[in-house]
Amino acid sequence: MINAWNKIKEIIKKDPRYAPQAYQFVFEALDYTTNIFGKNQHKVQDLDRHVTGKQLLEGIRQYALKQFGFMAITTFEQWGVKQDEDFGNIVFNLVDNGLMGKTESDRRDDFKNTYDFQKVFDQEFKFEGNYDIRLSLNALGIKKR
Repeated sequence: MINAWNKIKEIIKKDPRYAPQAYQFVFEALDYTTNIFGKNQHKVQDLDRHVTGKQLLEGIRQYALKQFGFMAITTFEQWGVKQDEDFGNIVFNLVDNGLMGKTESDRRDDFKNTYDFQKVFDQEFKFEGNYDIRLSLNALGIKKR
């Protein structure tokens, strides 16, 4: 893993747009994605482990909402990630430096215009569970009718 971090540091020297945390998140999201799509990262054949760019973006969306909730956009902005295309840049930086694999059909464009950040991480975000927003509003002195 130390070797991987050294390579990520080299990537960031060449392409400083994204924070190291963005690269770590992509690795974690890849693991999450392979699980939700029933892939096995321990298989010998690449095709048994492979997910498409669109599948990875869906995994990123789900994993980000699970990890960061309504703070996903804010977190991504702190890392330099402002749109789905940025994840493609991160993935291909990793591919170009031997930290991730790809198939012949994988393209950077696979990560373009899949979803709108504002829509999927803000407008469509739903709190889950038994949280009662009225308690927070009351604590702030806001009366909800």
